[in-house]
Amino acid sequence: MQTFVFILEIIGTVAFAISGAMTALKKHMDILGVVILGITTAVGGGALRDIILGKTPPAMFTKPVYAFVACLVSVIIFIPAIRRMLTHNHAVYDVVIRIMDSLGLGIFTVMGIAAAKSYSDAHNLFLLVFVGVITGVGGGVMRDIMAGNTPYIFVKHVYASASIVGALVCALLWNTLGMATSMFVGAAVVIVIRLLAAHFKWSLPKAN
Repeated sequence: MQTFVFILEIIGTVAFAISGAMTALKKHMDILGVVILGITTAVGGGALRDIILGKTPPAMFTKPVYAFVACLVSVIIFIPAIRRMLTHNHAVYDVVIRIMDSLGLGIFTVMGIAAAKSYSDAHNLFLLVFVGVITGVGGGVMRDIMAGNTPYIFVKHVYASASIVGALVCALLWNTLGMATSMFVGAAVVIVIRLLAAHFKWSLPKAN
């Protein structure tokens, strides 16, 4: 089970690092900015999660492998050939960042629930869902603020709402289906909702 969780964390880390690095590229940042945004997006939500759960120092410092992976991915994204491929074709850029953001959101939402189950004895539904959503969206919010954008969760297609639904599904199925299955189903729900929302332009009501 530890191997399963580690693999999920690495996949989510890579996905969010790509998302953060590509946002930095779009803002024409230098390599340091690309790396910082990649790392922040990948591990920021987890750091917030650990602080809320009272686990200090956060896992990003006690297990730096995630920050190292995010750094490596960000540097690869900055390679000129890859950079040109991602930034000069808007269609490719949009598809890649949409898929990576959705994948990272789904994985880190359920990872937050797993962490809450592991770190705290207070396994009430509100705590589980709240921590799951914070883990899922926290890094993206930090990324957008550092890049000078309005946080994605407030203006784009259904985003945080997808995380909430997936977190609820994962938490409610946990005792029935077990850890691995409930995490897989919860993450899949988040990813499917996000991709469908982006494709069909679903959005919550907005103020004009």
